[in-house]
Amino acid sequence: MIGEYEVVVRSLLALVAGALIGLEREKTRHSAGIRTHMLVCVGSALITLTSIEMFPEDSARIAAGIVTGIGFLGAGTIFRDKSNVKGLTTAASIWAVAGMGIALGAGAYFIALVSAAALLVTLEFGRLERIFIKRRK
Repeated sequence: MIGEYEVVVRSLLALVAGALIGLEREKTRHSAGIRTHMLVCVGSALITLTSIEMFPEDSARIAAGIVTGIGFLGAGTIFRDKSNVKGLTTAASIWAVAGMGIALGAGAYFIALVSAAALLVTLEFGRLERIFIKRRK
């Protein structure tokens, strides 16, 4: 059984982690921003917490359901524009934030922290890409 304090800590950490990733997406004016990433991270943590509490012997199946469901949500952010495909990074960030939410819901704080740092670094590469592409042109 997970204590009430632990539920609050895990939920708040999911809120903050989702906000950090979403803030980067919002800052770069992408379709899924801070609220979307916060909701996905907190929602994943909530479902994970509930599955651990109610179905401790089968909580892995619930996590698999989250990953599948988030795939559908992420697919809605992908658009094809003539010969370009847009939204793949946003879809991937939504999927990764769901994974962070699962980790936080399960109490795997270190995994979630390292993942958050890796996501932020990866998303910052977009800025470097734009700088190098401008110089190349």
